[in-house]
Amino acid sequence: MAVIQVFSRERPALTLSEVARLTNTTRATARRILLTLEKLGHVRTDGKLFTLTPRVLSLGWAYLASLNLPELAQPIMEDLVEQTKESCSMATLDPPEIVYVARVPTRRIMTITLGVGARLPANATSMGLVLLAGLDDGDLECFLASTALDRFTEHTITDPAALREAVLEARARGWAYVDQELEIGLRSVAAPITSVSGRTVAAVNVSAAAQRVSSAEFRERFLPLLLETAASISTAAGHARAGQPIGVEVGT
Repeated sequence: MAVIQVFSRERPALTLSEVARLTNTTRATARRILLTLEKLGHVRTDGKLFTLTPRVLSLGWAYLASLNLPELAQPIMEDLVEQTKESCSMATLDPPEIVYVARVPTRRIMTITLGVGARLPANATSMGLVLLAGLDDGDLECFLASTALDRFTEHTITDPAALREAVLEARARGWAYVDQELEIGLRSVAAPITSVSGRTVAAVNVSAAAQRVSSAEFRERFLPLLLETAASISTAAGHARAGQPIGVEVGT
């Protein structure tokens, strides 16, 4: 690893003597290591100079692939919170509910205590609509036929036909917005996290108090930032799984 790390933008090609000096090893040790790296495909040589090959990136990809989706998403979500100054969450679908798998809070804006593992009804949440939109038509119809749509506020969708319409709208536009359907005073917008095959595996949202953030601001300022965040998480997770340079499978 020390030999690999001496290569840089300033030192893209090195001689055997330079590698030995920079790693404080003997020429014999440096030569043995370089020849091993060459055999593994991480280094190439023209007989005098040694350079790294793209295969060395697989060492970093192995680390990324060992991370799960929430760990990959956390720093990206933190960037969104920094920009919006509002809470950001990620959830997967476990019908008839969504399950929180990551959360970056700012202020407490809900009477419900939320954290990793918390569950909320899919039909009354922005992430729920996004995750339902990711189902195939058969699974969506099964959900609508078998799920009791409880009312939480006067704005909650409790009619299966109306919920189907809201889900299909979320599917068509690639995001979902709910305005005080789960709790009075709470607004939220969500977007899907997708796998490399395009399947929705999770959802990420940003939530805020209705009295502080208008519907117009949600759409004009928060939505573009959220869509960028969702795309970044999908790209990072998908490439970590595929082992390729810069969507992980999950299911709100």
